[in-house]
Amino acid sequence: MIPRLNERTHTPHDPLTEALGRPVSPDEGLTEYTVVAHWPGLDYYTLDDEQKIWTSVQWAEHLEDPYLEHPFTASPNDDRRAIFHLDIRLHPDDRELTGPEWAEAAHRLARAADIEVPGEEYGCRWIAVQAQPGRLDLIANLIRLDGSWHTQPGDVLRRLSAESRRIEQDLRLIPVRSTPRPQAVARPAPTAMAQLAAIISQLADEQTGPLATVRGLVEHTAHQVARQPRAAGADTAHRLELIARRLYAVQQDLDDTAAHLSAAFHPRVAAAPPAAHRAAYRSP
Repeated sequence: MIPRLNERTHTPHDPLTEALGRPVSPDEGLTEYTVVAHWPGLDYYTLDDEQKIWTSVQWAEHLEDPYLEHPFTASPNDDRRAIFHLDIRLHPDDRELTGPEWAEAAHRLARAADIEVPGEEYGCRWIAVQAQPGRLDLIANLIRLDGSWHTQPGDVLRRLSAESRRIEQDLRLIPVRSTPRPQAVARPAPTAMAQLAAIISQLADEQTGPLATVRGLVEHTAHQVARQPRAAGADTAHRLELIARRLYAVQQDLDDTAAHLSAAFHPRVAAAPPAAHRAAYRSP
């Protein structure tokens, strides 16, 4: 289960479109099987006899309402981008979760992201959308019902990652970094060069390698710094992005070197496939 925190936006339409995998529509009703969870106040917000199946456009307007009700509310940095968007993806080999399981995961992640505080009466509006296989999207408006701006904790991504690991254990899902590997077959004892190639390959591993971890932290820091309003923040974010690019280039060089060593000293044995496909570098 991999959480990804997207950049905040001014409107919920784009995050909802991404969550659905198709444009929002005034004709498509989203049932409880698609909107699997929402902020608790919605049960009191709607009348008992009111239509509960809203179109995707109506859900977007519902999340957008705090903008209209509180037109002057902004973040401490005078930022009006109040739409929070988190998407969570399961391991490709995970089992299919039931509706209640998706709902449980949504509420737990909403609490970890601090957009749902149990017992709080004037919190944030949010919904959880499960419209694509193995994917859950949380979309919220950080303008609270009382008109104040909800400031999230600085370590929100760490909290989400930790809660994702706990959800994996509780629902017996496949941990992200323990993908079953093919069963080893009998091979000759590795030479010193083969051992060196294996070490270099581990350093360059895109999933569990230390360089990948460092690069991820640098990218996340650049993403956070870029949100600061001062020009110095943009310059620092750009420098961090360049550092992340250089780290990615080092990973590529190490990966190529490991493959060269394996091919040079084991010409008759096919090199083991890498632990993960190399993805093109993406800036934060």
